[in-house]
Amino acid sequence: MASEKRLISTGSAFEMTMGYSRAVVQGDWCFVSGVTGYDYATMEMPASVADQARNCFATISKVLEEAGFGLKDSVRVQYTVTDSALVEELVPALGEALGDIRPAATMVIAGLIRPEMKIEIEVTAFKG
Repeated sequence: MASEKRLISTGSAFEMTMGYSRAVVQGDWCFVSGVTGYDYATMEMPASVADQARNCFATISKVLEEAGFGLKDSVRVQYTVTDSALVEELVPALGEALGDIRPAATMVIAGLIRPEMKIEIEVTAFKG
């Protein structure tokens, strides 16, 4: 029997207007959409890429928890960074969040949809 798909929302206006869920749970899998560095309580974006990444992981952790997962269940992560010159500043924040978990990872250098966004992080988690 197929497991039911469950949609997780943070209530962000982006989710409805752009037609996506913050996360989708299917069986033992949780797919978290790309998260940018906004503090969703204040809708403020820090200037530092490292602080943006910390906000991303805070949002991702909260979403995973709501879905019944934890950051420790991450098996795949993709980072989209707007400039390779930001990577050195970014690396410590990535290690803080995932240094002990060490999921498979990809980093892409590409533009994001708003100029203040310096990083977007997408996570796939598995509990089997």
